Amino acid sequence: MQERRTDNRLLCAELVEVCFEHAGRSLRRVANLEDISLAGVCLQMEKSIAPETRVHIRFGDGVLVGIVRYSVFREMGYFIGVELEANSRWSTQHFKPQHLLDTRELLESSMLRRCVSSAGRSCRLN
Repeated sequence: MQERRTDNRLLCAELVEVCFEHAGRSLRRVANLEDISLAGVCLQMEKSIAPETRVHIRFGDGVLVGIVRYSVFREMGYFIGVELEANSRWSTQHFKPQHLLDTRELLESSMLRRCVSSAGRSCRLN
């Protein structure tokens, strides 16, 4: 599957509630928030949600609203990509998942450790 997000994607693990309409009924499901960025999220769920479905993702006392862009089955369930609406962008100021990992910071930290341990060599991190 082609990567569509241009914003930095942060890995996370947080249970959220997903609310949506299907066949004229309002449904609520629990999902695991797998990753998050400014403009999108990936959810892991037991059942699929059809692309183009509008969803409300509830966490604590907040909500993010978006449109399902894909739903793919992988070994442990469905991975559902949601593009957040322009007026519903994510920020750590209003929601910070308990387990949040920025892989770019991890990579930069690893590169810096290598650079420092290389005695006598100059290193540049960009």
